[in-house]
Amino acid sequence: MATNPLVDIFRIRDLRQRILFTLGMLVVFRLGANLPIPGINVKALNLYFMSQQGGAGVGITEYIDFFAGGAFKNFSIFMLGIMPYISTSIIMQLLVLVFPSLKRISEQEGGRKKIQRYTRYGTVVICLIQSYAVTIYANQIPDAININRTAYTFIAMLTVTTGTIFLMWIGEQISQRGIGNGISLLIFAGIVARMPAAFITLIEKVQIGELNPVFVILVLGMFIAVIGLVIYEQQGQRKIPVQYAKRVVGRRMYGAQNTYIPFKINPSGVIPVIFASSVLTFPLQIAGNLGGQVSWLQSLSYWLRPNGIPYLIMYTLLIIFFAYFYTQVTLNPHEIAKQIRENGGSIPGIRTDKIEEYLNTILSRIILPGALFLAFIAVIPSIVQMLFNFPLEVAMLMGGTSLLIMVGVDLDTMSQIEGHLRMHHHDGLVKKGKIRSRNL
Repeated sequence: MATNPLVDIFRIRDLRQRILFTLGMLVVFRLGANLPIPGINVKALNLYFMSQQGGAGVGITEYIDFFAGGAFKNFSIFMLGIMPYISTSIIMQLLVLVFPSLKRISEQEGGRKKIQRYTRYGTVVICLIQSYAVTIYANQIPDAININRTAYTFIAMLTVTTGTIFLMWIGEQISQRGIGNGISLLIFAGIVARMPAAFITLIEKVQIGELNPVFVILVLGMFIAVIGLVIYEQQGQRKIPVQYAKRVVGRRMYGAQNTYIPFKINPSGVIPVIFASSVLTFPLQIAGNLGGQVSWLQSLSYWLRPNGIPYLIMYTLLIIFFAYFYTQVTLNPHEIAKQIRENGGSIPGIRTDKIEEYLNTILSRIILPGALFLAFIAVIPSIVQMLFNFPLEVAMLMGGTSLLIMVGVDLDTMSQIEGHLRMHHHDGLVKKGKIRSRNL
């Protein structure tokens, strides 16, 4: 007898506890995003940001605030979000590849824990730098600080840095005790929290005549089409056939096996987009917050504005770079070829000593179109805003990083839930319990 998979989720005790734990942690995150730093005048902040609507530099503030889930404009304890941790993780991964000593540490027993500890230390340093820039920015807002400025600087740096470290801990706890990837879910929750306000703004713009309803319908249709394309692309695979000869292990003989290695057309998922956004957010925030006091930073802030051509070019190049970088880190052709040879396997039509070269060629061919697709989706908000004069926040929800993160995290979380359901002999969330993949 067929059962409702949504009901089955809450019948399985372990899965139910994981989902409730995840939801509880996300509620804590959203509460903290609305809890202001001690010494901040919330009313003065609201008046300032309302008066700055459409002014110069708002794009930077809106951009940072968007990925912080509204926490930045609230000057909350979570105003930096999880981006400092992501930025530090990128830097650490690059350092591991560049410095042989760090690479040796990462390959030793317990090496990953050491690298993770270094990443946490680095996160604290970046948080302190960004939180200091935030205090300078607050000093430029009239009546925003209602305590001694020196005391506020110390309290703000300590509070905001602690907030990011706490978010990092929440993300790790969700990954271990909840469902889904904790860090990605925190970003996902921040984006989803902005959706109601964004669509209310969209409706208001239509009502007062600033936006043409026909254009809005066209953009919404494009939004739905892009979601379909993202899902279609996320499921694409290139299957590399592998044959294993008969072999004897102990007293048992194992027969020949035919299997395959599934290479996704976009092996790195939404990671390149998250990495590229994080790398650009750091200089954007420093330049935007300190620009009022340093002229060249003010120029850099304007030059790197989110909808500017230099920004879009840098964003596209970073997405392509991180697509290649992350794929090489997670799908190492050398290690895959080594495992195939050690287990007596071979790829039909490919010499054993040429397996690594063949895998490198295949990955190079599928990564580039996948990276270009990610870059195209990522710049859609800017195109929509320029063509249809959409509000920045609405345009960012219509595509780009937010769309890729929402779809990617949703698919990953659904996949994990299905795995738990199947482990307990239940049907999956999708009909026939299977999300079908395309073969390329």
